[in-house]
Amino acid sequence: MIRRIVSYMGSYKKYAILAIVCITAETTMELLIPFVMANIVDIGVANGDTGYIFEQGALMAACALVSMVLGMGSARFSATCGQGLGAELRKAEYKKIQGFSFANIDRFRTSSLITRLTGDVTTIQNSVSTGLRPAVRAPVMMITALAASFFMNPQLAVVFFIAVPVLAILLWLIIARVRPVYGQVQGAVDQVNRIIQENLIAIRVVKSYVRHDYEIDKFTAVNEDLKGTSVRAFSLTALNAPAMQLVMYSTIIAILWYGGRLTMVGNMAIGALVGFLSYVLQVLNSLMMISNVLQMLTRSLASGKRIMEVMDEEIDITPPTEGTTALVASGDIRFDHVYFKYKQDAQNYVLSDVSFHIASGQTVGIIGETGAAKSSLVQLIPRLYDASSGAVVVDGRNVKEYDPEHLRQSIAIVLQKNTLFSGTVEENLRWGKQDATDEEIRKACWIACVDEFIGRLENGYATELGQGGVNVSGGQKQRLCIARALLKHPRILILDDATSAVDTATEAKIRARIQNELYGTTKILISQRVSSVEDADQIIILKDGRIDAIGSHETLLHDNAFYQELYASQKNGALR
Repeated sequence: MIRRIVSYMGSYKKYAILAIVCITAETTMELLIPFVMANIVDIGVANGDTGYIFEQGALMAACALVSMVLGMGSARFSATCGQGLGAELRKAEYKKIQGFSFANIDRFRTSSLITRLTGDVTTIQNSVSTGLRPAVRAPVMMITALAASFFMNPQLAVVFFIAVPVLAILLWLIIARVRPVYGQVQGAVDQVNRIIQENLIAIRVVKSYVRHDYEIDKFTAVNEDLKGTSVRAFSLTALNAPAMQLVMYSTIIAILWYGGRLTMVGNMAIGALVGFLSYVLQVLNSLMMISNVLQMLTRSLASGKRIMEVMDEEIDITPPTEGTTALVASGDIRFDHVYFKYKQDAQNYVLSDVSFHIASGQTVGIIGETGAAKSSLVQLIPRLYDASSGAVVVDGRNVKEYDPEHLRQSIAIVLQKNTLFSGTVEENLRWGKQDATDEEIRKACWIACVDEFIGRLENGYATELGQGGVNVSGGQKQRLCIARALLKHPRILILDDATSAVDTATEAKIRARIQNELYGTTKILISQRVSSVEDADQIIILKDGRIDAIGSHETLLHDNAFYQELYASQKNGALR
């Protein structure tokens, strides 16, 4: 795990190396100071040699100054390394998510992916920025100080054989209990983010139904769960400091008692005891630092595991093993005994034994009750999902044989849920074609009837759209999304209930203009309105994920009971 995370440092590894060099040199400088201090007491003070005291004092000051400079360097290099690692991790994780199919995204909640991209990565980068120094400094300090302690007085240094194992056992007990709780903390953060995201996206619905009290209660529940989990984790972590201090001060008391007796009988100089105590403090402080680093590492590993779950997710829609540059030329579509379900372990299929053929340039309507799997069906054409069995064939080639990018470049789909992005109207339209000319934009907007309202917007095409297009109506948003799709000049155009918020007169104009201007394009229209599909070359009726009937408006009106009832109900409703 650690090796994999470190591999994302890339060019920032040099800063890690520089930080380690600075930390090692800084620690060495600090470890010289107790030796110098012992000499000042035992030689300079004992002999009243003022010159020696000033000389050794200057040496101590020089060591401290060099140590300070090295410390500043190590802090800067550590921060650069940590922030660089965080940036590279985020970049790699975001790139991975962009390659996900709809099925991959379904396996992770959006709120969880956001937490993994932000909170989890931040935990790791902060661990490197603030943890690299103690992680290198503590072992160097401990080993060097232990060696110096045994050199100064082997008898007194034996106390470490008791203190170090006790500290190690206490630390292991604390980390063993806190490790799983850190994962639970991040999971609780996911839940909080999910509730916040849902609430803010649907804030208009919440207010219109006056459900803010319910949403507050729902948020309070997950927030309390996060608080309780965090308190449990950090309560366990908080045991570390008192445990370390108990052992540290017990060790110091033992050394003062035993070392004091040695000085009384003349087996140890007072300056040596003072220097020895300095090394003892350094050893114990290094153990404290190691314990903090291990706790930090434990939390980072919990975050790293969540990040690697994303990085290790197997993308189920990939280009064929043998590269192909094939594009959709005509837009001929055939479904051959297609079965589909969203999860492989699901008991029931969403689509069952679906077979039909759409010739190039045809206009086909798909109609059916809510939940009949109309959207699921058309999402198999651009490989937003893959069929569980059977074949979806475009231009005589199974869609799995196309590179997904090449396939989707030839297909424009306007889904039920219309999405606009922050930016201007023109920037949103250019999602369809980045280098579209002004004339192409205006023609697409004319076909989609965007020209009917674009002049009423504050700055026309330069009008800034709020997040999700909050400052345009539902019908305007749908028309902008249709115009964006038309700019792709697709071979296959799929409109999934894309005019549901548009009045029937405007919808009729859009359909007529699409029919006239996109003559050679294969067009698939999903709608709940018979009027939206009655002019189609053929109409497919879906019922419970199966094809109930296929035919023209006249044929179905004559032969199909469902279509007759739907037509009659909508016609009567229109007459009223």
